[in-house]
Amino acid sequence: MKPTQQTKPLSTQGKTLFDKIWDAHVVSSVENGPTQLYIDRHFCHEVTSPQAFNGLRARGLRVLRPDQTTMTADHNTPTLHQDKPVKDPVSRHQLDTFAQNASDFSMPLFYPLGHEKNGVVHIIGPENGFTQPGMTIVCGDSHTSTHGAFGAIAFGIGTSEVEMVLATQCILQSRPKTMRITFDGKLRPGVTSKDLALYMIAELTTGGATGYFVEYAGEAIRKLSMEARMTLCNLSIEMGARGGMIAPDETTFAYVKGREFAPKGEEWERKLAYWRTLKSDDDAVFDKELRFDAARISPMITYGTNPGMGMSIYESIPALEDVDEAGRISFKKSLDYMGFRPGEKLLGKPIDYVFLGSCTNGRIEDFRLFANYVKGKKKASAVTAWLVPGSWKVRKQIEEEGLLDILTEAGFELRQPGCSACLAMNDDKVPAGKYAVSTSNRNFEGRQGPGARTILAGPLVAAAAAVSGVICEP
Repeated sequence: MKPTQQTKPLSTQGKTLFDKIWDAHVVSSVENGPTQLYIDRHFCHEVTSPQAFNGLRARGLRVLRPDQTTMTADHNTPTLHQDKPVKDPVSRHQLDTFAQNASDFSMPLFYPLGHEKNGVVHIIGPENGFTQPGMTIVCGDSHTSTHGAFGAIAFGIGTSEVEMVLATQCILQSRPKTMRITFDGKLRPGVTSKDLALYMIAELTTGGATGYFVEYAGEAIRKLSMEARMTLCNLSIEMGARGGMIAPDETTFAYVKGREFAPKGEEWERKLAYWRTLKSDDDAVFDKELRFDAARISPMITYGTNPGMGMSIYESIPALEDVDEAGRISFKKSLDYMGFRPGEKLLGKPIDYVFLGSCTNGRIEDFRLFANYVKGKKKASAVTAWLVPGSWKVRKQIEEEGLLDILTEAGFELRQPGCSACLAMNDDKVPAGKYAVSTSNRNFEGRQGPGARTILAGPLVAAAAAVSGVICEP
């Protein structure tokens, strides 16, 4: 890593990608204060929206532009028997309230449980063409940064801000600083964008990008598929960033073209011409720049209780004396929770659960990787595996491509779409004390269930653990 700190000259003519999109959406600004920013696409789910809709009711307001809000149920949804009433009363109430709000406010883009377009909010947006380059995108969910993979400014907002966007299609925001992270060279075979992200967060720590909007660049980034780019941008906030983004290119345009809500005909040609201008100018100056050598990255796992506590699968947990003195108490507390020791290797460590899914790794490419690895093998009998597609469209692809047959033959069961075991808000909870190799985004204490022990990894490492029953190289 080679960090450089720079100061933007006031007279610079070059603009970053972030600058170009932000400036095009400014409605008004207050000197030394916030900017009123226009929002192109608002995504909504059942957990962070009820209070916002109640706020509109209380003030007698309508939703200003209903067709610019996409609503899908995902956090509280069960991943089995979705055709039956939801058992958990809290989840059922939130889902029912969500549906009532969509009806009361005449929201045309509402995808409830069981709808063919239903799924995890950050997966259905791109796959249906709602997410496009040059947009400003918000959602009451921290991992909204996923959509930045398309060359968009995308970030999570709070419930009061959800209400603001519903009522005005605008939001008040302070302008963040800009950072560019360049990955030189190529990723090695068997190394995924999830490994790249976990490596980066381990290097920067969970606060290393606080206050910044990050643009990813370099040869390794350009060679990533769109789905791999979404995984990387999804994890941007786990190092404190406000969001992450990648300049759109031919890979982006090919992904967007032809999707249901993407531009068509002459409008497509006009949009495409604009999208081709969305890149940082050669003389653009970022507030901070970092560089990494992509070839140095190995398959990664986490050993602690935040995404920054990660290491190569071949390495050992740091020794206590190698940890900064100020962080030793929390480091030791984290290892105590996980049942690990300083200096310990995790290769060969038995695990109990494997989770493939979430807005981080619940796309078709993730299932292709997983299925390709387990083909001809068998799931370890001691492992409980939850394979949860991010949407009904992903599940349909899994079936059509023959991946379901491979998974079934190997002893795996495919579940129905939802956030599932990413967070303990539905039935898919890891029991206390059990180890879960998870392709999700957070390994906080209790994130996957009270007392659950989460080890973050990519789809290949998860697949290897599922068939071996232990942490092993893929």
